[in-house]
Amino acid sequence: MDKIKEQENIPTSKVQRASKFISAGAKVGGNYVKHYAKKMVNPSLTKDDLHTSNAADIYSSLSELKGSALKVAQMMSMDKNILPRAYQDKFIMAQYSAPPLSYPLVVRTFQKYFGTLPEAMFDTFTKSAVNAASIGQVHRATKDGKDFAVKIQYPGVADSVSSDLKMVRPFAYRLLNMNEQELDHYMDEVEEKLLEETDYELEVIRSKEISAACSHIAHLKFPNYYPELSSERIITMDWLEGRHIKEWLETNPSQEDRNQIGQALWDFYHHQVHNLKQVHADPHPGNFIIQDGVNLGIIDFGCVKVIPEDFYHGYFSLIKKDLLIKEEELNQIFFDLGFVSNKDTLEEQVYFKSVFKEMISLLGEPFHAEEFDFAEDAYFNKIFTMGDRISNDRMFKKSKQARGSRHGLYINRTYFGIYNLLNQLGAKIRTTKPDWLK
Repeated sequence: MDKIKEQENIPTSKVQRASKFISAGAKVGGNYVKHYAKKMVNPSLTKDDLHTSNAADIYSSLSELKGSALKVAQMMSMDKNILPRAYQDKFIMAQYSAPPLSYPLVVRTFQKYFGTLPEAMFDTFTKSAVNAASIGQVHRATKDGKDFAVKIQYPGVADSVSSDLKMVRPFAYRLLNMNEQELDHYMDEVEEKLLEETDYELEVIRSKEISAACSHIAHLKFPNYYPELSSERIITMDWLEGRHIKEWLETNPSQEDRNQIGQALWDFYHHQVHNLKQVHADPHPGNFIIQDGVNLGIIDFGCVKVIPEDFYHGYFSLIKKDLLIKEEELNQIFFDLGFVSNKDTLEEQVYFKSVFKEMISLLGEPFHAEEFDFAEDAYFNKIFTMGDRISNDRMFKKSKQARGSRHGLYINRTYFGIYNLLNQLGAKIRTTKPDWLK
């Protein structure tokens, strides 16, 4: 972490932040001009270099701004089938290695919320961050012989969520290939969740609640949280020793150990979704630590999606293996979940019902057997192939409506995130399901 240049300040005013977006937009525009000039000379030129240049320029600007813009980049890097690889590779850095803030800015945050210095609150406190991501950075501290992770939110992040999302729209619009209605639908839900993520007091409450509710699950470990050493912009929790998934996989663990970690991950999400009806909705690799003894540590509860009961029953009814639902009932579920609407023609209703049945059936495939081998790349290729085919379909592209309940955005993202992690682990697991879905 010391090798990454620290930032001395973050642009916090709307004017400062807007100028960063404008300069990034100008660079991207310049990259397009250069690309098309080269293409006149070499008509066979692909967009690979263009994507690489754009990804570097956009990430460079967003990483200085921190906050919502960088978080959106991180989220897009998880949806591997919607971005060119150059963007995925660059944006995925937001999960681990955004440039950290310099120590004087950290001290200023402590003085604002505790009226004292970090060294006065702890026996030791690292001056350099040990981890820096999109919304905050982590320092390691000790007090009374205990090790702590202290997460400090970047200044101005909470106040800039709404304005940042408005400014990131042009990039998202171009990169995600969405129509404006879909983007509005997507951004409204993202804004609500990001505002919650900046509320560290809410995060501590949810962390304690979900940790306690999942404490019985085998091979899971959670840190304790310390409200008396936390505030609305600072969280203090136990330091969990261990490796991130990528580092752990480099140690060449046995298949049995991979399966054990994968099963713990599946069981953790199964219990949250089907029993608690609220779920840790940010399953990217940076939020998990694998500890000695082959246990999975969960280290971040900033993004939690509460699942409404009516959405839950409609959504999961659709992943039943044989979809044994009467046509009338099925039609009602599609309307309730927003996959089709009264604005659709009969042809559109038939088309979108078939598309979403296919998509949800594929998402539900792991539930259709007692065990599922997530090392099977063919399954993921089917998902990506279907995504490409549907997104380029004439009927899908000309639709002017947002499709699907906004609640589905984070639930879909959660499941595809879990599936991707299980694929990285190469895990074969027992895909448990609630009795009513069997």
